[in-house]
Amino acid sequence: MGNITGALAGALAVLLVAGTVVGLRRFAGWRPALGTRADLASFETLHLASLASPALRAGLTEAGATKAVKHLRALLGSRAVALTDGDRLLAWDGDGQDGLAKSATEHAHSVMSTGRSQVLQTADYGSSIRAVVITPLVSGEAVIGTLSAYVDFSSAGLIRAVDEVGRWVSGQLELAELDASRTRLAEAEVRALRAQISPHFIYNSLNAIASFVRTDPDRARELLLEFADFTRYTFRRSGDFTTLADELRAINGYLLLERARFGDRLHVTLRVAPEVLAVSMPFLCLQPLVENAVRHGLENKEGQGTVTILAEDAGADCLISVEDDGLGMAPERVRAALSGEPGTDSVGLGNVDERLRKIFGDPYGLTVATAPGAGTKVSLRIPKFQPGVHA
Repeated sequence: MGNITGALAGALAVLLVAGTVVGLRRFAGWRPALGTRADLASFETLHLASLASPALRAGLTEAGATKAVKHLRALLGSRAVALTDGDRLLAWDGDGQDGLAKSATEHAHSVMSTGRSQVLQTADYGSSIRAVVITPLVSGEAVIGTLSAYVDFSSAGLIRAVDEVGRWVSGQLELAELDASRTRLAEAEVRALRAQISPHFIYNSLNAIASFVRTDPDRARELLLEFADFTRYTFRRSGDFTTLADELRAINGYLLLERARFGDRLHVTLRVAPEVLAVSMPFLCLQPLVENAVRHGLENKEGQGTVTILAEDAGADCLISVEDDGLGMAPERVRAALSGEPGTDSVGLGNVDERLRKIFGDPYGLTVATAPGAGTKVSLRIPKFQPGVHA
């Protein structure tokens, strides 16, 4: 990440220089009421970069290149700009679309193979444009495409500007790959959590349903519908986030199935402030905590046991806790579960803790209060608003 940040900082510095040249030319003869011409040109440069950035953050695609290329041409002040992935022309903006554009990938071949910028003369292509400056677009160590600026004549300043704009574009593409990697990691973490939940719960639920098939068919049917709703929610594919209301609805189905197995041994207390029901949170964030309370806290406890779920309004945050009065755990077992050590049999405790910290920051991880024979209370805070977090 440091390399990306450094590259962006360097590119931005030269972008400002290049933009100043373009801006001074564009605004010659007009003196702004506020600020200098250089200030105005710097503002325009940053504005154009901000317009191109969202499209590039989606990766080097035809749709993204088409949205970004006109802003890149305005940034460079060139007659035309082309973006390629080496094999295809992804986008063209400016003059020469009917002639030079057909040769854009041919112009890019040498740069794709060497990874070095190149200046070519274009007079042989029957256009009034005389030169093209081509620079590589890089992600990691791989050349993934090219940026080409078509001009009437090339200069050392223009070549440097094209190179630096290319580095800035490369930085945006690397950030796009980083975003994609984070998304793949988040999806893998949810898949891992589902794998932990499903075998134990499915086996016990189906056994409980089967026990009612002959003695109470209506109850068996109701439980089977609850089981279908819960598994549909658990294995859904729409988004990384859910609302507290939806998570509690799934937990209610889970507890109905568990109460069919435990009978009067399992009691549930639920207290939720209505104003926090719409709070967005990571998908499958609370259900593993409730399953741990039932499975490890109460399953082997003699007599009755209670699971208490609280959700309270706390200003900018929502405070949530899942507590049981079961067997409790030794501190070293809690540490092993939170660190995800192999051999721990907690259902996704470390997974949930890690996802909360990645999304909201370290202060938002799980807090576990427990001791052998004293039950367990797992607490967490969810910000009511976090950029990028919405169900």
